[in-house]
Amino acid sequence: MSETIRQLISEEDVDKKIREIGEQISRDYEGRQVHLICVLKGGVFFTCELAKRINVPVSLDFMSVSSYGDDTSSSGVVRIVKDLDESIEGKDVLIVEDIIDSGRTLSYLIEVLKQRNPNSLRLCTLLDKPERRVKDVNVDYVCFNIPDEFVVGYGLDYAQKYRNLPYIGVVEL
Repeated sequence: MSETIRQLISEEDVDKKIREIGEQISRDYEGRQVHLICVLKGGVFFTCELAKRINVPVSLDFMSVSSYGDDTSSSGVVRIVKDLDESIEGKDVLIVEDIIDSGRTLSYLIEVLKQRNPNSLRLCTLLDKPERRVKDVNVDYVCFNIPDEFVVGYGLDYAQKYRNLPYIGVVEL
């Protein structure tokens, strides 16, 4: 491993912000059930921690959409690797993503899911890189806006490494 990892956001700061976002989601969905769609693989750490902090009924499904491969930048080609196990028709859906940068993947995913007739469709992300945006996406819940650096940890990886870091770090090659 020739790369090093520099801490960008501490584990404590990540935990605190997820708690705050969970409280906000609980208020926004009061009296309803929220159906979380975890975008694999990176979103699983964030989704699990977020779900524990939401105080309204939660159901959960998983989807895998890829546009990276083993590189540090998006290829621009989006493909569904694993689709949902159940229908989202009539449900209040919250897509949970680890990071949004170009917006290509989420723009594509949102259009696919809208065609499945959910009652509502919102987006939550742990990390957002708005300066990298090439496709406009409305992000309803953002934990952290970050600079244009390649990050790992808390589910995010570099060539399948570093997902298990309990903080957000920057890959320095």
